[in-house]
Amino acid sequence: MRHTRTAIAALALSAAGLVAIINDEHYTSQAVVPTKNDRPTVGFGSTFKEDGSPVQMGDTIEPVQAVKRSLGHIQKDETKLKQCVTGPMYQAEYDVLVDFSYQYGTQATCKSSMVLYTNAGRYEDACNAYTLYKRSGGYDCSTLINGKPNKRCWGVWTRNLERKARCLEAVS
Repeated sequence: MRHTRTAIAALALSAAGLVAIINDEHYTSQAVVPTKNDRPTVGFGSTFKEDGSPVQMGDTIEPVQAVKRSLGHIQKDETKLKQCVTGPMYQAEYDVLVDFSYQYGTQATCKSSMVLYTNAGRYEDACNAYTLYKRSGGYDCSTLINGKPNKRCWGVWTRNLERKARCLEAVS
């Protein structure tokens, strides 16, 4: 039986979606700069603390606090996404969009081709649009350098390829 799309107001990030974010972000107990010219992150990719101040190099975090911080971040993202996404979605599509928002921010997500296409009911186009986002720190992360992945940010590219694949699997 085929599931039906649900109004975004009724959706929340699934446990599988949370695990995917945490797995992709990888835990760091001390602040790091994940890609060249990026801002410092700590825990599971958090760039801001609970009080809204930015993460600074030298900041540390314990695993449980890192999960709580990520959940708080995700809840804020979901509130903002529900203001800009009007098209109904499958749970798996929604999880992928929240994952993207966690990495790129809700402002970028709400202006993205994925949201534009979702709101227009063009779901396959929305999935394919994840590969439009391939730049980080001024670099095209999809390019090979001397036949090898761009070490500065190859993970940015491969993560969006994975998002596209998970999204297309959900809509097919």
